[in-house]
Amino acid sequence: MRVLIVEDEPELRQAIGRRLKAAGHGVDQAISADEAESFLASYPYDVIVLDRGLPDGDSLDRLRRWRAGGNTTPVLFLTARDRVQDRVTGLEAGADDYLVKPFAMEELVARLAAIARRGETIEASVVRIGDLEIDSGRREVRRGEVLLPLRPKEWTVLQVLAAGVGRVVSRREIRERCWGEEDEPVSNVEEVVVAALRKKLGTPPVIRTIRGGGYLLESPE
Repeated sequence: MRVLIVEDEPELRQAIGRRLKAAGHGVDQAISADEAESFLASYPYDVIVLDRGLPDGDSLDRLRRWRAGGNTTPVLFLTARDRVQDRVTGLEAGADDYLVKPFAMEELVARLAAIARRGETIEASVVRIGDLEIDSGRREVRRGEVLLPLRPKEWTVLQVLAAGVGRVVSRREIRERCWGEEDEPVSNVEEVVVAALRKKLGTPPVIRTIRGGGYLLESPE
């Protein structure tokens, strides 16, 4: 998935970014709500990590504006405010989850994965194509009864293909979903990841290259 981190504390923002990139996710980072809006106008996101207190004001009001404008991207609020009423207000404004600082990074990653699964970009927790099973909830891939070990970026690319099963997923869409602006891939790096996926998923192949179009995840039958 592609994540937008909106946090003005550099060390925390960069630590979250490193952790998510290590898990294979695409990450963009903003330090203000205005900068976040610029990113949102340019790229699709699966989830937003949004700090309450930003240099250009309380992001609660900005979130209300985004929701009123039709933006449905799942949002996880980060804040030092730990009162029940603060959490209720955040959720009522359109947040999908609320995490109080300080927090464990593993909990943040788990919460992001959970709310992303509830988002519109992932239609099913388990996708089956022939004897291939892709379980987003457990983050597992099986071919037949065999559990297949995937690297983080391979898993992320496969999730994008699975979310678009039955249609051609363009190379551009894969790049937008799996890489952030700072580490935008060059040349044919997504082709390399797809080639590695094909090899691990085995035969008969389930990923077909569409010349000039992209990739199609389909049953080999």
